[in-house]
Amino acid sequence: MTNDIKIIDGINHSKNLIESVKKLVLKSEKLNKRKPSIAVILIGENLASKIYVKNKIKTAEKIGIVSKRITLPSSISEKELLNKIKNLNEQREIDGILVQLPLPDHISEYKIILSIDPKKDVDGFHPINLGNLFLGNNNGMIPCTPLGCIYMLKKELGSLSGLNATIVGRSNIVGKPMQSLLLKENCTTTITHSNTRNLSGFTQKADILIAAIGMAEFIDNSYIKNEATIIDVGINRKKINDKNKILGDVNFDNVISKVNLITPVPGGVGPMTIACLMYNTVKASFLRNDYEFKEIIFDE
Repeated sequence: MTNDIKIIDGINHSKNLIESVKKLVLKSEKLNKRKPSIAVILIGENLASKIYVKNKIKTAEKIGIVSKRITLPSSISEKELLNKIKNLNEQREIDGILVQLPLPDHISEYKIILSIDPKKDVDGFHPINLGNLFLGNNNGMIPCTPLGCIYMLKKELGSLSGLNATIVGRSNIVGKPMQSLLLKENCTTTITHSNTRNLSGFTQKADILIAAIGMAEFIDNSYIKNEATIIDVGINRKKINDKNKILGDVNFDNVISKVNLITPVPGGVGPMTIACLMYNTVKASFLRNDYEFKEIIFDE
């Protein structure tokens, strides 16, 4: 098998999902007599955050989702930000609210997430949405990155039932929701992290390995079994020969000969995260207006 055949093309998968979302946008517009909409709040001058927000808004506008960009200084107080979110919660024509993370140190991330109406929480980070996911209920908002990962896995592997899946990383954004989604697909799941003893003893048993530990090229071929499928969630910026390079949590060149399938970085999970944000926005436009929504990511 050549290396190209082993690569999971996140860009192509994201385009396919976006095509499905476009149809839902038209259906939503017909039902609600307006286009679905998202408000994106960007605080401060973080360059990576600016790029992420620009890409999200560009994708939204391309497929007919109205986007409202709200740029605020890093000096904004927590109370002022909470008031901005309260105002967006009350605007009927706004379907989704996203506050781009990370936040300045003086603002509590937890308080901000908690203040967003769960029905408009298109990031899927609100405790109510995470609780619904934990209970196996897909009717809430599901965090975009794990949702994109499960979409690619189902498209590439078909049924995941009975497979051993190991997650390296326990964040509320990726690791924990990823475990819930894999359990729902009848995988046998193990969640590990940077303090796990004998980590390779767990990862070497995985048919599916989700790398989300936040350490550049940490996973090499000593951590994986032959013919494993690897989803690399890592985004690590490193200067190599005076050039900024984005590296995953997996040493791609070291593992490629051993794997069944692998997502590259960039071009793997990243595009799917944005596509799933669009999906969640349209989903919100249905559910918060009491229209039935068919969960195509799981049912397609």
